[in-house]
Amino acid sequence: MSFFSILLALLIEQVRPLAPGNPVHNGLRVWARWVSRNFDAGRPVHGWIAWGLATLVPSLLALAIHWGLLHWLGWPYAVVWHVAVLYITLGFRQFSHYFTDIRDALDEGDEARARAVLAQWQRVDAADVPRSEVLRHVIEYSVLAAHRHVFGVLAWYAVLIALGLGPTGAVFYRMCEFVARYWKHKDNVPDPTASPQLASAAARAWAVVDWLPARLTALSFAVVGNFEDAIDGWRNFVQQQRLPGDNDGVLLAATAGAVGVRLGGEALRASMAAQPATASFEATAEQHDSVSTPGREPELGHLRSIVGLVWRSVVMWMLLLALLTMAHLLG
Repeated sequence: MSFFSILLALLIEQVRPLAPGNPVHNGLRVWARWVSRNFDAGRPVHGWIAWGLATLVPSLLALAIHWGLLHWLGWPYAVVWHVAVLYITLGFRQFSHYFTDIRDALDEGDEARARAVLAQWQRVDAADVPRSEVLRHVIEYSVLAAHRHVFGVLAWYAVLIALGLGPTGAVFYRMCEFVARYWKHKDNVPDPTASPQLASAAARAWAVVDWLPARLTALSFAVVGNFEDAIDGWRNFVQQQRLPGDNDGVLLAATAGAVGVRLGGEALRASMAAQPATASFEATAEQHDSVSTPGREPELGHLRSIVGLVWRSVVMWMLLLALLTMAHLLG
């Protein structure tokens, strides 16, 4: 069931991606806002209660529908439900248009448009960012987005479906990522609806939830890329902690080694917190140069390398799931 559900969801998402501002994502924002307003009283325990409600209620609802369909209508209807859930939680097209627009703009020599798209994507002032830093940040943000929208979802979905919990893992992972990002973002604007305690609880929970998926993604990038350099970069990061962050740092260190590009910097600092609109990359790019990974300066060709790395990883994951599905059917 898992292999065919993922395959169908990816194919449908490529043909007809979710539109920005779709009712499902808008509903999740309303849900997160309602939970924070009604259960976040500004104490750590209230932050954990609000986080639990925001993430577990949608996850348990997905599980209840799965069991209900499986029990009353049969597995074909449960497969349809899995495809629907994965279509919402999984997919490249939820972020890839930014990557494509920036790549096309740089390929045409229109750096101003590339900076404008980057600024729109990450909500920062990128007007004075040099070309190499535009490339560097596009690679970093794209890799992190691919992990959170595809590989992390696959990891949690595969583990929990093996335990008979249906699509719960996909919903839980995406909700954990969403509330950590949303409540942190809300904390950066005047009159926030989320207290610092709630934002802290969501960020700490997200670090735990993403610990294993980030390392699985890093390992898959190493397998389909330059294995020796990827593992070496991963090991150096763990030993020296040269990059800020933890899960994101492991992933970007392995990516840098896998394709031989210099990464590390603002993406790690801003990956879990959208910066204010007045933030600038210019100062941060310079201050993070000393903590970057080894490798060549980012070039336009590295964008194609990243695309190839990601798609080879998808193929590897799908082959593994297909083998597991065949073993289950034959067993």
